[in-house]
Amino acid sequence: MPHIHTRQGSCRWTTIVACSMFCLYAKADVTPECTDTTKLDDAKVALVNDSVPTQTHNGFFKKIINYFRDSNKQKPNKKIDFGFIPGPNYSATTGFGLGLLGTATYSADRTDPTLPRSNASVYSNMTTAGFFLVGLRGNHIFPHEKFQLDYKVNLSTFSTSYWGMGYANADNDDNETDYRRNRINAMARFMVKLAPNTYIGPLVNYRVTQARDVNQDFAYLWQEQDKTIHAYTAGISFTYDSRDFMLNASKGVFVQIDQTFTPRCFGNGNHNFSTTEATFATYGKLWRGAILAGELHGQFNYGHTPWALLATVGSNDRMRGYYEGRYNDKNVIEGQIELRQHIKGRNGVVAWVALANAFPDFNNIAWRHTLPNAGVGYRWEFKKRINIRVDYGFTRKGGGFIFNINEAF
Repeated sequence: MPHIHTRQGSCRWTTIVACSMFCLYAKADVTPECTDTTKLDDAKVALVNDSVPTQTHNGFFKKIINYFRDSNKQKPNKKIDFGFIPGPNYSATTGFGLGLLGTATYSADRTDPTLPRSNASVYSNMTTAGFFLVGLRGNHIFPHEKFQLDYKVNLSTFSTSYWGMGYANADNDDNETDYRRNRINAMARFMVKLAPNTYIGPLVNYRVTQARDVNQDFAYLWQEQDKTIHAYTAGISFTYDSRDFMLNASKGVFVQIDQTFTPRCFGNGNHNFSTTEATFATYGKLWRGAILAGELHGQFNYGHTPWALLATVGSNDRMRGYYEGRYNDKNVIEGQIELRQHIKGRNGVVAWVALANAFPDFNNIAWRHTLPNAGVGYRWEFKKRINIRVDYGFTRKGGGFIFNINEAF
């Protein structure tokens, strides 16, 4: 290593001396002694060639530094503003991993400066626990905001744990058993504008979940259900959205209600159920650089809901830090409040508290089973108002890190 530093230092001095000589030669062309332009040109070429290795070596790293330095600058004249960033991550569910996150913003009508920019994100992740995930999600806003298209596609395979269905099974550590979970999820929501900030439209969803390598000593936890679940779902979605920026709102209200149906006639085997999912979120400024965000979310299933499609507690966006899917039941109600504070430049921090309750029906809600959650996080502005986030969530049984792009809600 000392030799490398010495060599780099030598290159720097060579460049400095060469540049100094070049300046002297450049100034000398006004004197009588410097009349041989051929010699002068040869000297310039030699000096440029001598400095090329250093420029190439330093240029590569300089481009990387400049890329991240300028990544959050607005580029209104750019048709598609795309950026990507790799990052390490860890969670109790998947172990240590390396992810790649990419995001793009664009306008469906570049002649309309008032049209919100559409967005799309691609993401992938591989971990030491054998977890693999690749996905795409986005929101396309049509000209004049007459229509919106929300979409999400992802596939994953990973080794995970299962405790069974319901709070009693999930809270019993002795029920834990490992299996491999393969999953495909594809969703599209096409929204038609009814009034300012108000949309309604159809929703379709296709999901496949497969449990493999199940320990037969714990097979009873699946309650004799099929280990592979195919679900074809359709429904209707209502949205009211007055947020100033959907990926990182500082003010406004978001309301979304999805009513979906997964009937036998769609080819869903013995499963016949419907789901109501509702989200309410609000955002407001407190003081300079501070935003208070709150969200209330509920998922309610009616009918014969399979194990893989029950409402669950724990994800990258809600009840952060909980082992995803450990606590599950036919219904879940959860809420969170988050304080977001800008610190300086592109840096910020957050802190949140949250609660959730999973229950079989409204006649059997046990409030003593309510799960607490709290956490802190760091934010770095990758693109204009698009943050890279690193969160740590505290739970009843430990906690976990989350690395992701965009705010949790």
